[in-house]
Amino acid sequence: MISMTIGDYYDRCVDFYGDRIAITFNDRSYTYADMGRNADRLVNAFQSIGLKKGDTVAFLMANCPEYIFCEYAVAKAGGIRVPLAVLLGSADHIYMMNQAECKFLVYHERLAQRVKDMIPHLETVKTFICIAEDPSSVMQGHLHLQQLLKDHEPEGTKVDIDPEDLVGIYYTGGTTGKPKGVMLSHRAWVYTILIEMLELGFGWEEVFAYMTPLTHAGGCLMLPVLLRKGRCVILDHFDPKLFLQAVEKEKITATFLVPTMIYILLDYPDLKKYNLSSLRNIIYGASAIAPERLKQAVTTFGPIMTQLFGQTEAPMMISALSREDHVVADPAREKEIFASAGRPTFHAQVRIVDDNGNDVKRGEAGEIVVRCANMMHGYFKNPEATAETIKDGWLHTGDIAKQDGEGFLYIVDRKKDMIVSGGFNIFPREIEDALFEHPAVKGAAVIGIPHDKWGEEVKAIVVLHQGQSASEEELIAFVKERKGSLIAPKTVEFWDEIPLTNLGKLDKKRIRAKYWEGRERMVS
Repeated sequence: MISMTIGDYYDRCVDFYGDRIAITFNDRSYTYADMGRNADRLVNAFQSIGLKKGDTVAFLMANCPEYIFCEYAVAKAGGIRVPLAVLLGSADHIYMMNQAECKFLVYHERLAQRVKDMIPHLETVKTFICIAEDPSSVMQGHLHLQQLLKDHEPEGTKVDIDPEDLVGIYYTGGTTGKPKGVMLSHRAWVYTILIEMLELGFGWEEVFAYMTPLTHAGGCLMLPVLLRKGRCVILDHFDPKLFLQAVEKEKITATFLVPTMIYILLDYPDLKKYNLSSLRNIIYGASAIAPERLKQAVTTFGPIMTQLFGQTEAPMMISALSREDHVVADPAREKEIFASAGRPTFHAQVRIVDDNGNDVKRGEAGEIVVRCANMMHGYFKNPEATAETIKDGWLHTGDIAKQDGEGFLYIVDRKKDMIVSGGFNIFPREIEDALFEHPAVKGAAVIGIPHDKWGEEVKAIVVLHQGQSASEEELIAFVKERKGSLIAPKTVEFWDEIPLTNLGKLDKKRIRAKYWEGRERMVS
């Protein structure tokens, strides 16, 4: 068992690479030594205002260098970070902070009004710390993070931390009910980093662009870059032009994108005007990618795509599809591989099981269960959900998949998204993939809607490429030809856009709401 903690990993980076540039943000740069000093000043500051080992600290931040300093400092001080996704609503943030019993909230000035509105509803937060360029803009009674950095020396009290101590509570998206707080230890986070370094093709001195929220997947990919003497280029939001300019200017070698970002880049009319020759690794994940669009990405950017698959309960790394795995000579096999989620990582034991927990035969569909070194402790203050998810040491993911003879996993769907029509199990993912093969289809989401006879009926929501057309009948026939009449949608609606969650995933709960309104259940 590795006895290192997250603070130890950050310290090692500072010790080894002190004068090198670690972080670039707009026109500011910070060396590794700067990063270490700022973190140690914050350890001292946090301890002086009452932070003790085991206290929970909520982060409500835009992407900025201060996020890294705070993550580093809270880990060294023995605190537990609770990252809040900015695009979630205030009701979710209030629930998460109250449920996690947060004592501190560190927030960015652009979110000050939201924080002000939430304060009357926060039950345990007593200390508010604002990241702000102008000290006069900080609310009365709140602390100014930049001033804390100036007022404190880098000499905080050392805290003894065990690898099994919690480093973070990460809340699930909440698309199927109240969000659950996933308890992650230093051990789980350290192993996540090691597995990423082994499986995702990180090289020495990477220049990595971060556009996805550091409170989510982006932050998980920070230390693998720093541990290999790399530079983190932080962008505070995703915009195709901004990203492409950054690649050209900073000579970006790697990045992380969710599939919707890849689609936006592929459809960006000025894409070919930029010099992207420095890019050697585009890591993607967090939601399913359409195989046809993945093929387009490989054709456009070259063989530099790396897929990860995981979930908050086993961060990021249950399986991976390497850059090399994206290069397949046989077109038929290529199509299959591009629909896969790669093979289990070397630190993950994966089984495919039926509803009784028995292994299914190779090629048959079942639930992915996993046992791995970076698995969660459980759900915070929710032993019932923990017991339902972790059984006999195996994490039940809720993902339905098949595994082929070479070990590649094919995610059929989320167990909760499965449509049951007339007693048959239908998985929306394979219908969505079929729809994406139609040249006019830009986006697709498939759900089950109420049906008096069959219980549920398959409906497709489709967004068309600008200037292209397709009829409902045409798309139904298109899927029927590829998947059969049972699986083909019975109706198709055309929308201008498909709603996404804050993490860029299809918001199936919101899509279903229109059709299931007034019913006690959202499935039959």
